[in-house]
Amino acid sequence: MSSSAQDFKGQVVIVTGSSSGIGQACAVHFGSLGAHVVVNYHSSEDEANETLQQIIAKGGDGIVVQADVSKEEDVLFLFEQTISKFGRLDVLVSNAGLQVDAPFLDMSLKQWQKVIDVNLTGQFICTREAARQFVKQAQSNPKETATQSIGKIVMMSSVHDIIPWAGHVNYASSKGGIMMLMRSISQELAPYKIRINSVSPGAIRTTINKAVWSDEAKMEELMHLIPYRRIGTPEDVAKAVAWLASDDSDYVNGETLYIDGGMTLYPEFADNG
Repeated sequence: MSSSAQDFKGQVVIVTGSSSGIGQACAVHFGSLGAHVVVNYHSSEDEANETLQQIIAKGGDGIVVQADVSKEEDVLFLFEQTISKFGRLDVLVSNAGLQVDAPFLDMSLKQWQKVIDVNLTGQFICTREAARQFVKQAQSNPKETATQSIGKIVMMSSVHDIIPWAGHVNYASSKGGIMMLMRSISQELAPYKIRINSVSPGAIRTTINKAVWSDEAKMEELMHLIPYRRIGTPEDVAKAVAWLASDDSDYVNGETLYIDGGMTLYPEFADNG
């Protein structure tokens, strides 16, 4: 990256849920920009180690830490390992999330709670701990500039924070909650010079939706929902996340950046409805 403002050399970045998909792309991209990356995973250590190898191949370095973001003790361990290894934290990408789909009439409390616990409560715990660490660092080093952020958080949301999604009410509710969580803590923490934003991807080519993009007929149907007429890549999201975490976006706070090829533009109305 030619822009010095997007040179993360020496910065420490945690990416939750970075063993695959969008999280993996974010971790690898930060590594390519010189960051020390903490690769967090829930269940697949092999995939997490593969992410780390890609980071190293791109010129970065990092560590792998297992943690379930829905469990406070696991998140505390994640941050303890990060500070023990690198001594500080500069960026949190709060990405970990999942889907447990069911029709609303059939959805169990367990299915509802699992998604809320990981997608929303997990973001609360992770962002709280990151903010606490940023404040602690600033208090211990008051010479750090007060004109730019003392820490950056990027929260992973979805176009379904504003697009209703029948059959996925737990997921859509969790993402809608992320939007207001992000905006509220941005308002509260801005005086500390902590910047918090979110990204809301649309259809992205990951394994979770391979059944769609690997099927020609389903892919053609999907294109009707995307005015830009292509599916996104994890790298599309990763580049936007890095920009939001960089000094290039220092005056951007409390915003949601939609990375969706226009999916939120109500394409059904392109021909007057």
